[in-house]
Amino acid sequence: MEIPVVIVVTLAIIFVIQNFIGRLYVIPSQSMEPTLHGCAGCTGDRIAVEKVSYYFSDPEPGDVVVFKGAESWDESFVSQRSENPMMRGVQNALSYVGLVAPDENDLVKRIIAKGGQTVSCLPGDPGIMVDGKKVDDSYVLNPPMYPVDPASPDGSAECGGPYFGPVTVPEGHYFMMGDNRTNSRDSRFHMGDELQGTIPRENIRGKVTAIVYPFTRIGGVSSVDLDAQSSAS
Repeated sequence: MEIPVVIVVTLAIIFVIQNFIGRLYVIPSQSMEPTLHGCAGCTGDRIAVEKVSYYFSDPEPGDVVVFKGAESWDESFVSQRSENPMMRGVQNALSYVGLVAPDENDLVKRIIAKGGQTVSCLPGDPGIMVDGKKVDDSYVLNPPMYPVDPASPDGSAECGGPYFGPVTVPEGHYFMMGDNRTNSRDSRFHMGDELQGTIPRENIRGKVTAIVYPFTRIGGVSSVDLDAQSSAS
């Protein structure tokens, strides 16, 4: 009887940790460089994502979060589930105890604005603007991965790509951007959907707190005070 009991107890503990405390994710792309590293065929960062702090407070601008993409974000998402109904059921069951990844389009970005705030970047702006103030961009990949032509009528280096907005974020929603702004398909590219590119609170899976692998990159992932730069200027 001991072995089955140990297995059941272990799975129960994993279930509680994965669903209520936190879990590990792998960074697959370069959209959050230089904060988080990832690319096709390389060893992407393994990040620790905790859920507990958001039980007591809401996510805030400057936080790096993992979230489930809204429907319009799923255009390139391919399910890894089996087409066999029985196997798919097993995979779904195993995902609850963390032995298989969730069958959803989980993404990682930084919150730039929250419900009630207005975000934009228009010709002449010195950077991303929230409620008329430039937000701190000291954490952004610089120089950019894909330089923006200064003569372009459609965007600027300060905006990290195309002009956008203004858009007022709906209450209970968040406007997301990648730190690698010229290589991130974030809220800016989904502003035509019913949520104006924003992500609802219930889609946020947790806050990124640390890089745990590879060993050469182990360290904390901090939130940024987005008002710091604009207040000082």
